[in-house]
Amino acid sequence: MKKILSGLLAALFLAVTGVAWAQEKVILGMSGWTGFQPLKLAELAGIFKKNGVDIEIRFIPPVQRSAALAAGALNAAATTVDQHIVWTSAGIPTTQVALIDKSNGGDGLAVRHNINSIKELRGKSINVDGPGNVQHFMLAYILEKNGMTMQDVIRVTMGPQAAAQAFVAGQNDAAVTYEPYLSTVRAKPDAGKILVTSKDYPVVIDVLVFRKDFIEKNPKIVKATVDSFFEALDMIKREPARAYELMGSTVKQPGEAFAKSAAYITWQDRAANAAYYAKEHQQFTDFAVKVLKFNRVIKTEPKAQQMIDLRFLK
Repeated sequence: MKKILSGLLAALFLAVTGVAWAQEKVILGMSGWTGFQPLKLAELAGIFKKNGVDIEIRFIPPVQRSAALAAGALNAAATTVDQHIVWTSAGIPTTQVALIDKSNGGDGLAVRHNINSIKELRGKSINVDGPGNVQHFMLAYILEKNGMTMQDVIRVTMGPQAAAQAFVAGQNDAAVTYEPYLSTVRAKPDAGKILVTSKDYPVVIDVLVFRKDFIEKNPKIVKATVDSFFEALDMIKREPARAYELMGSTVKQPGEAFAKSAAYITWQDRAANAAYYAKEHQQFTDFAVKVLKFNRVIKTEPKAQQMIDLRFLK
């Protein structure tokens, strides 16, 4: 009877949470952002499996991703530095273990043709995701750099894909979105233009995070996950056509179209990781905390060095 009851409880736990009992399984949440797709490539190309990583990748929006991490339904996630700050401030116990990519034009602000400067956005309606999301952070940053705040514009809350689609359909004056959805705007020049991107305002930096309890129990799995990501980057260099085709399939794009989106991304190898965490992490995190605190997205201020665990980069 006890065995039957234990089996029923295990089945119920799995049905409710989607998490298997085995803690060694990595359950990773991410979005369709072009920069994250080397993680999916590592899965599709068998790199994770080769390195002994049992992984399940789930495409989950940021708000639900944070809730799933907090509840333990996810034990890893791909996210931006600013979002990781929000999660840490909210008490979600996660740690950065690797830098994934930097947006190099992959995030942008699209506007109608009659808008020619940031200051001309005053009083205009902007399609943008809500507080705690990277698009909201990017818009807040851009406005601040131009002597404005969120109170100077009319925010229309939409996710990145919906923001782009609504903009090209003629809804509202501007939109903040990212690749591959930004290419929707690029493909419809009559609808508007891209005024500025993350190349002008380099604030979109993506990282791989794990729950701290998972790291403590499974450091070898975390190391293998990080190693697999770097192997995926090697594959992109070695077999670009096949890699782009596989990554494109996850976001319903042909390989050629995905490659065009990827041109606006700079993936970060081991050397780039070492350079970022040695020279940029502290300054960027401190600035992001300042912007998020000013816009009342966070209350407590996480410390940059307490948000990272770099042993897996070696």
